[in-house]
Amino acid sequence: MSEQLYGGIEACGTKFVCTVAAGPDDIRAETRFATGAPTATLQQAIDFFRAQPPITALGIGAFGPADPDPRSLTFGFITTTPKPGWAGVDFAGVMQRALNVPVGFDTDVNVAALGEWRWGAAQGLESFVYLTVGTGIGGGGVINGQMMHGLIHPEMGHMRLPRREERFAAAGPLPPFAGICPFHGDCLEGLAAGPAIEARWGKKGGELPPDHPAWTLEAYYLGTALSNLICILSPQRIILGGGVMEQRHLFPLVRQEVQQALNGYVASPAILAQIDSYIVPPGLGNRAGMLGAIALAQQAAATRKGAHSTA
Repeated sequence: MSEQLYGGIEACGTKFVCTVAAGPDDIRAETRFATGAPTATLQQAIDFFRAQPPITALGIGAFGPADPDPRSLTFGFITTTPKPGWAGVDFAGVMQRALNVPVGFDTDVNVAALGEWRWGAAQGLESFVYLTVGTGIGGGGVINGQMMHGLIHPEMGHMRLPRREERFAAAGPLPPFAGICPFHGDCLEGLAAGPAIEARWGKKGGELPPDHPAWTLEAYYLGTALSNLICILSPQRIILGGGVMEQRHLFPLVRQEVQQALNGYVASPAILAQIDSYIVPPGLGNRAGMLGAIALAQQAAATRKGAHSTA
C-alpha cells in the first residue's frame, strides 16, 4: 500500500503557506506566497498541489470570518472579511473541484489550535484556548474534547474591552486612539493587533524596545481579554501565538495582567502559582497553522473513509 500524503493550506490575511506532508515530521514540499486577489491566489495554490504527488485530502485553515459548518450551503466560503475581494469566495469549493479530494475547512486559528492539540502544547488536554495576535486577532481551541464551533466560529478578537488608558498616565499621557477595526473600532483586534500597534505608535511592534509603553498597554488589553476567556470558558491552558507574541518579553506582562484582572477570584494553582506554564507560546512555534492544516486533512480523509465503510 502506497504511503498517504496530505495537503495543507494556512491562509492568512497576508500570506498563504501550502504544504504536502505524510505527517508532522515528514514534510515533502512547501511554498509561501502573498495573499493577493482571490482567483490568482487560489490558482497559485492549485498549481502547487498539482505539481506534487497526489494527496489523499486537503486541510484549509482560512482567515475569516468564514463558514466552517459542513451542513451549511456556504460551507468553505469566506464571508464578511474586510480583506478586499475575498468576501463571498467559495474557498473550499474551488480547491475541492480543482483537486478532487476531500477537503477539511476551518478558521486559521482553529486549525492552529488543532495542530497544538495533536502535536504541540495542548496535547492531552480536554479544554484550551489558542489566541493568535498578529495582523489580526483570532481565537479558537477545544472545549470538552471538541473543536470550538457554534453559530459560526469563535470571534474572540472582537470582544469589547474597558478603555483604561488613564491607568498608564504616570508614563505620560497616551495619544488618543479610536482603534482600527472597520466593524467595531476599539474591539480587542482594533486596539491590540499588530497594525493597531503601528497605527498608534508610528512603528511596527518589532521596532519598539521592550521598555516602550506600548507593551504595558498591549499587556493590559490582552490580559483583560484572557481574564474574560478564563471566566467564560475555563480552559486548562491558554496558548498565545502570532507575530506580536514573538516579542517574548510580552508574556510575563500578560500573565501579570491576568492575575491582576482576576484578583484571586479563580482560585486555581494554574492561575495563582503556575501561570508560567498556563499561558504559554505554541509548542509548534510558527508551524502550528501549517501542521494543523495537515491534521485537518487527516481528519477529512478519515471522515470520508468512515462514510464509505458505512455506506
